[in-house]
Amino acid sequence: MPRYADGFVIVVPKKNLKAYEALSKKAGKVWKEYGALEYCECVGDDLKQNFGTPFPKLVKPKSNEVVVFSWILYKSRAHRDKVNAKVMKDPRLAPDMNNMPFDMKRMSYGGFTVFVDL
Repeated sequence: MPRYADGFVIVVPKKNLKAYEALSKKAGKVWKEYGALEYCECVGDDLKQNFGTPFPKLVKPKSNEVVVFSWILYKSRAHRDKVNAKVMKDPRLAPDMNNMPFDMKRMSYGGFTVFVDL
């Protein structure tokens, strides 16, 4: 059964990056506790590319924002669904869901079947 990944791209105001990092560390521990294989958050620092469609063109960050690319890796899509169901019920994250340090409407998210895994 192929592994499965949830992928995210968001923009975070620079002034909120430390708060987002703290939230991510907390959330990552919860996801891993419930079985996620990997939890990774990355801040863009080399996004001015001359090929393809650069992330900034897709998400249109303001000058006071940074682009964050993230993924969570699971054993399978069914495993992802089980892990996420537990995470969404976990009371440790509930207070943070109403006070996110970024605009949720500008988040891009999707689930992906891993088809090359070296």
